[in-house]
Amino acid sequence: MSDTSPPLLEMNGISKRFPGVVALQDVSFSIGRGEILGLIGENGAGKSTLMKILGGVHAPDEGHILVDGKEVSIRSVNDSINLGIAFIHQELNVLDNLDVAGNVYLGREPLKGGPLKLIDRAAIHRQTGQYLNRLGLNVASDTPLANLSLAQQQMVEIAKALSLDARLIIMDEPTSSLTLTETERLLVVTRELRGQGVSIIYISHRLVEVERIADRVVVLRDGRRVGELAKDEIRHEKMISLMVGRDLERSYSAPSDRAISPGLSIKGVRTLRYPAHEVSLDVNKGEILGLAGLVGAGRSELAKAVFGADERLAGTILWQGEALRIRSPRDAIQQGIFLVPEDRRATGLITDMLIRENVTLPALSRYAVGGLIQPGKEMEVAMEACRRLSVKAASTEVVAATLSGGNQQKVVLAKWLSLGPKALIFDEPTRGIDVGAKAEIYNLMKGLADEGVAILMISSDMEEVLGVSDRVAVMHEGKVTGVLPREQCTEEAVMRLAVGRSAA
Repeated sequence: MSDTSPPLLEMNGISKRFPGVVALQDVSFSIGRGEILGLIGENGAGKSTLMKILGGVHAPDEGHILVDGKEVSIRSVNDSINLGIAFIHQELNVLDNLDVAGNVYLGREPLKGGPLKLIDRAAIHRQTGQYLNRLGLNVASDTPLANLSLAQQQMVEIAKALSLDARLIIMDEPTSSLTLTETERLLVVTRELRGQGVSIIYISHRLVEVERIADRVVVLRDGRRVGELAKDEIRHEKMISLMVGRDLERSYSAPSDRAISPGLSIKGVRTLRYPAHEVSLDVNKGEILGLAGLVGAGRSELAKAVFGADERLAGTILWQGEALRIRSPRDAIQQGIFLVPEDRRATGLITDMLIRENVTLPALSRYAVGGLIQPGKEMEVAMEACRRLSVKAASTEVVAATLSGGNQQKVVLAKWLSLGPKALIFDEPTRGIDVGAKAEIYNLMKGLADEGVAILMISSDMEEVLGVSDRVAVMHEGKVTGVLPREQCTEEAVMRLAVGRSAA
C-alpha cells in the first residue's frame, strides 16, 4: 500500500524581491520525511534567500509554505524552530566567550530549583556530551569555544541543530570548514538522521558530496528553479550543466609543461603553534605546490609565519637562494610575497570599503601625489585588475560586502595581482565558492604559474589538491611528513601522510 500522506514540507510559487533585484521567482519544491534533498546552484542563484524564507529571516512576497499538508506562516526564526526546522549556517553563528555546552543550549537552558529557575549545568553538559559523541567530536563540553578550531566550531553548530530534535535540518555548506575525515563523519551522521526519519536539505558547492548523499537534487539558477534530478540521474556533469546553463570545461586538468626554477624556500621555520617542530619546503617558480593535511596540522600557521602575520620563532625565508628579512606583512609585501587568507571576509578584505579601495590599499603610496591619494589612478589600476579576473560588479565603486563569495575572493586576488607577485600563498582558495568561480580561480592560478609565479596552495579539498597541484606536500602535527611528485599523488598516499604514516 503506497504512502498517501503529504510531504513534510512544500514551498509553492515562492518569489522574493529586494531593491533592484529579483532574488527568487516562482520557486517550488517539496521534501518528504526521511529524505535528503540536495539544493544546488551558483553563488547568487537564490539558495540562501530561499532557505532564509524557510528559516523565518525573510518573508516571501508571493507563495505559500505547507508543513504536513497544512499552510503555515513563518514570520520569525522562532516560528521556524517551533515547526521543527533547524538551520546550520555556512557562516558560524557561535559565541566564543561561552563554552561548548553554553553554545549548544544558548537560550534553551534546562532549569532546576523550581521558582528559583536555576540553570541545570549538569544536565546541559551531560546532554551536550551525547551530541558531541554522536558527531565523533572529541572535545569536552566545558571547553571554551575560543579554544576550538574553525572545523570544531562548525561541528558545535551541528550539535546545536541536533539538540533541537528537528524534523527538518537545513545544512548550508556544512563541510566548507571541515577536513576529509570530519566530512566523512558528517555524511555518516546525515545518513543516520535520514534513517531516523529526519529530513535534510543539503546545500553544497562540493558536488561530489551531493552526488554521494542526496536522494534527489533541485537546481536553482538566477532565482528560478531550472531542474530536478532523481537519485539515478545525479551526476557531476548533469549538475554543473543545470547550474551554469551550459557544459563547463573540467576544473581539474593535468598541469601544463612549465619551466621551473628555484623560487621560495622555507628553511627550518618554527611557529607558535608547534614551537618544537621545524618545517622546510621549496616552492619553485612556475609550479603549484599543494599543501595538504588535516585541520590542526599547522598549515595556516606556517603560511602566516612566512607572510609575517605571525611571529616566526626560528628559520629563514629565501627567494632564489637569498635570505629575506620578513618580520611583518609589510616586509613580505615589499618582497613580492603575498597571502590570500582562509577567511577572506575577516582578514582578506575590508568589506565596508569599495572594491577600488581594497585593491589599492596595500600600496597606497603608488597612487599618491604630494601625499594626496589620486582616485583616478586608483580606479585605473583597480578596473584593470578586476577586468583581468572577470569580477562581476557594476563598477569598482561598489562596496565589497555586496559581492558574492567568489567575487570577493577575486577582489583579494586583484589586490595582490596589481603589485606583481613573485610568490602567492593561497589558503583554502575556493572555500564556499561555486563551481564556475572555482574554474576561474584554478585557471588564474595556472596562468600565474605559467608566468613564473611560485604558488603554495593550502587546501582541505582532496579533489582540488590532486587536480591542481604539480607536487603535494603533506603536514601532520606541525611536521612535513612527505612531498609527493605528481605521479605519486593519490588520495590514499595523501591521507596516509596526513595521519602521520608513510605514503607507501
